Amino acid sequence: MKRVFLIVLDSVGIGALPDAKEYGDEGTNTLKSAATSPYFHMPNMKKLGLFNIEGVDWAEGTDAPEAFFARMKEASKGKDTTIGHWEIAGHISKAPLPVYPEGFPKEVLDAFSKATGRGVLCNKPYSGTEVIKDYGDEHVKTGDLIVYTSADSVFQIAAHEEVVPVETLYEYCRAARIILTGEHGVGRVIARPFVGADGNYTRTTNRHDFSLEPPGVTMLDQLTEAGLTVIGVGKIKDIFAGKGIGEYTYTTGNQDGIEKTLEYMKKDFEGLCFVNLVDYDMLYGHRNDIDGYAKALTYFDERLPEILALLGDEDLLMITADHGCDPGYTESTDHSREHTPFLIYGKNVAPGNGGTRETFADIGATILKYFGISQKISGTPVI
Repeated sequence: MKRVFLIVLDSVGIGALPDAKEYGDEGTNTLKSAATSPYFHMPNMKKLGLFNIEGVDWAEGTDAPEAFFARMKEASKGKDTTIGHWEIAGHISKAPLPVYPEGFPKEVLDAFSKATGRGVLCNKPYSGTEVIKDYGDEHVKTGDLIVYTSADSVFQIAAHEEVVPVETLYEYCRAARIILTGEHGVGRVIARPFVGADGNYTRTTNRHDFSLEPPGVTMLDQLTEAGLTVIGVGKIKDIFAGKGIGEYTYTTGNQDGIEKTLEYMKKDFEGLCFVNLVDYDMLYGHRNDIDGYAKALTYFDERLPEILALLGDEDLLMITADHGCDPGYTESTDHSREHTPFLIYGKNVAPGNGGTRETFADIGATILKYFGISQKISGTPVI
């Protein structure tokens, strides 16, 4: 029985890509910034070979790495979660998804207001924590929806849970998803519910993403077509709009994501368990919180032995990322265009150095090869 556990450490980039300057991200290095914190401690990832990866010249590697390791380049145009995960699964996006640094055009907002019966506040790039601080009172008073974006291809809708019930907010997001296609086909429409009163508002864990369907075949489709199990943990189901996903479970954060992954590791199935651990990006990278980012990485490292202990004889553990979000980069709090790590550990995997790979899609290709499936996706297997 073969199983692959693919864990995406959301935003854990390991150094700027050659074209990072085009994205305003020259010199970024998420992992290096996190490592400046006194709370950073990753001895178990070091044993696997994290610090032996090409370009990680700021930390000491190990003389005997226990995993196959490589540095991944992003071939797609973009640096967001959707495009990064699609590429991991074998689809390379030749054009970036649309972004709105000046806010969304009138025709989009008019259609959205018509669909929801509510007005719109903000309509500009904004920090998710700041936007509810600045517009929360007006929203509570008027019922108008807080619509904002970022440097990523997202249409975000914030609403107080007592003003707009969560399920109603989800309905508004579905309406926006129908509107935002074609020219305005953003990668994700995101529900951002919050609670609180009188300017003191906090976001809840009821966030929900409504993504575009991948425009081409992914390894998830091929695994499903071959009769294998495909499990999504965290926001994986949302990122792929459910396409190619069989079973799925949402998570409330990294700890919950790790616990649910461990539960799946105790079950019998043949196929893929695809996991996203989102806290690095959502809670720390976007807030330039170096210590918080470091603590989250250290926590994953502390739990890693439990994951390794549950691997069966034919199981593979793969660890990677989807982009960067450098907490030490003071020019921006947005995602950064970076290389990502790729580690493969298994009882039948020969440790080794894969150098620098040209696309994240090599991950999907490697998984299909492991299951003996002739690939219809981009990428070249690494083992």
